[in-house]
Amino acid sequence: MSLNKNNIFIFLSIFFGCLCFSQEDLAFEQDSTKTEALVEVVVSATRTLRQLASLPLPVQIVSKKEIESVNSLRLSDILNEQTGLITVPDFGGGEGIQLQGLDSQYTLILIDGVPLIGRSAGTLDVSRITVGNIKQIEIVKGASSSLYGSDALGGVINIITEQPKYGFNGAANSRVGSYNTYDTSFDLGYKKNRFAISTFVNSFNSDGYDLNKNDALNTIEPYSNYTFNTKLTYNFNKQTSLFVSGRFYTQNQDYVASEILRGESNINEWNTHLKLSHKYNNKWRSYFEFYATRYKAEEYLNNPDNSHYSDAYFNQLLVRPEIRGTYNITQKSTFIGGLGWNHETLKRTDFSTNPEFNAPYVYLQYDTNPTENINIILGARFDNHSAYQSQFSPKAALLYKLSEKISIKSSLGYGFKAPDFRQLYFDFTNSTVGYTVLGYNAVSTKLPELDAEGQIANIIVPISEFENELNPENSVSLNLGFDYKPLTSLKLNLNLFRNNITDLIDTRVIANKTNGQNVFSYYNVHEVYTQGLEFNTDWKPNNQLKISGGYQLLFAKDKAAEKAFKNGNVYARKTPSSSSFQLAKNDYFGLYNRSRHMANAKVFYDFKKWKLDANIRGTYRSKYGLYDTNGNTYLDAYDTFVKGYTIWDVAINKSLFNNYRLGFGIDNILGFTDTQNISNIAGRIIYGKLNIQF
Repeated sequence: MSLNKNNIFIFLSIFFGCLCFSQEDLAFEQDSTKTEALVEVVVSATRTLRQLASLPLPVQIVSKKEIESVNSLRLSDILNEQTGLITVPDFGGGEGIQLQGLDSQYTLILIDGVPLIGRSAGTLDVSRITVGNIKQIEIVKGASSSLYGSDALGGVINIITEQPKYGFNGAANSRVGSYNTYDTSFDLGYKKNRFAISTFVNSFNSDGYDLNKNDALNTIEPYSNYTFNTKLTYNFNKQTSLFVSGRFYTQNQDYVASEILRGESNINEWNTHLKLSHKYNNKWRSYFEFYATRYKAEEYLNNPDNSHYSDAYFNQLLVRPEIRGTYNITQKSTFIGGLGWNHETLKRTDFSTNPEFNAPYVYLQYDTNPTENINIILGARFDNHSAYQSQFSPKAALLYKLSEKISIKSSLGYGFKAPDFRQLYFDFTNSTVGYTVLGYNAVSTKLPELDAEGQIANIIVPISEFENELNPENSVSLNLGFDYKPLTSLKLNLNLFRNNITDLIDTRVIANKTNGQNVFSYYNVHEVYTQGLEFNTDWKPNNQLKISGGYQLLFAKDKAAEKAFKNGNVYARKTPSSSSFQLAKNDYFGLYNRSRHMANAKVFYDFKKWKLDANIRGTYRSKYGLYDTNGNTYLDAYDTFVKGYTIWDVAINKSLFNNYRLGFGIDNILGFTDTQNISNIAGRIIYGKLNIQF
């Protein structure tokens, strides 16, 4: 572990010195056990402002107070501590989010209600998002395509950034920690009368880390990134307001592919967001929204003599205008509807063309409370697309309050994920091994070309099978939840879920090459499901102590695999030299990289007399499999699994003179690492943090 010891020593000396200096009295008075009731509101689930307790959908909220208390730096740090969520690394070192057992490519990530792009291999790296200016994180579980379209098959995570307070205000944050990690941010805001503006700047630098000392490569190479975000609002009058924001992100990282091939990778991302809203009367309100974003990644490798070896690029653009309106029929019934258009382009290495997608869409939602104890939401969306079949995405949700203490909620929705550019237009040949991967739409032209060049020995899948369109992956999502509040200070929640996914896109061999390698392409084949339960509890016996915990039980399986095991068609060996034996139905474990059990526990305590708060958080993930290790192509009880593990984090924060706050913490106290299988857990991280408010 690399640690800047001098900086940490100085910080700890200041921290504990201030702590001792500021203690007026070691005794403190016990606060009343009466808990202050705070109303939590959420906007992502219905695109309207709603109280969390009144929603018929499974939604989690992460507050700004929790984000500040745990001293997190990136979005991945926060999401890993939420029930049913886990970040999983991809081959490039990025971290995607797995939700209810669904891959990261099935969860839509929003910032202030608009989507992020840049999924080079289906994964959107959530570690590139700083939490320095986040006001609230909203996590909506279950298919949400009825409002958000593609990529919301599994759910939606909306990051809502902070708005400026009245007058001139600001904050500065700095954190230094292990592996020479430095995070610095500034947040300035001004608000007066009709006008408000805010600017946020973040700088993040790290030396990376190396979990395997037996090779010459680092697990994560050194990198630095910067985030700039500016937001402006102007109220023309009481009826009309304008919102404009811009965000820019840039990252530079060393790119090392082997002991001799070295280079750099660079990411540049920008977006601009404009929203004009107008209230016609007490019933009608409309919004015009324009959003544009570009994600550009470039990388190169050089030989030891600095001559050029290879380069790669990824350049994606999304432009989306949308108009929507809300109509309040009564105080208890509301319609919200909208129509828009997605224009998307991509230029990328190893593509057969420069593809362009155009997708107009329209959606409508009805939200009603026929009685004080019932809430019903009905919604649907239609997406037309220039490259795949049109999609109709309905959704229904119901909340029924049995009493002031008990509520039942259920939701049923359809979600879809469009085939991405890679699955349609990829044209890649590995220069070293010699295999080829073709996108579905590229097969009809590229395979005959390879055949004419004498590279094809035989065609396995007729080209005629690629004349139709590759279907979007789709899912039917069911959630059934129970909320129980036996005491003012205690909340319990149980959610049962099932996601049925059909037309899952996978790869297959479509031809054999004369060099002994294969040609691969994509096709719709699998039907999989994820099902289980989530349990959450939140106990706040007084204004100083808060204890929360969560647990997820997950079964994620392929239906074709279940059938093969049931019919006795799957065999395995306990050792490579032993004879094979038939596997039973119960020997099938499920999909790769899914844990049967995940849990979290958090304890927060405020020492109000000392102006100090402390917390300890733990997460647990049970065993999971990454590969088939006994040669039957399935994950079964006789494969090799990654062992389960537990991570414990602790943080302490001390306020000084109202405007200053010092923090100290240790992430991964026990120093857990897995050098072979887990690349996004670096080991024990010790840090110090300073916050200044003005």
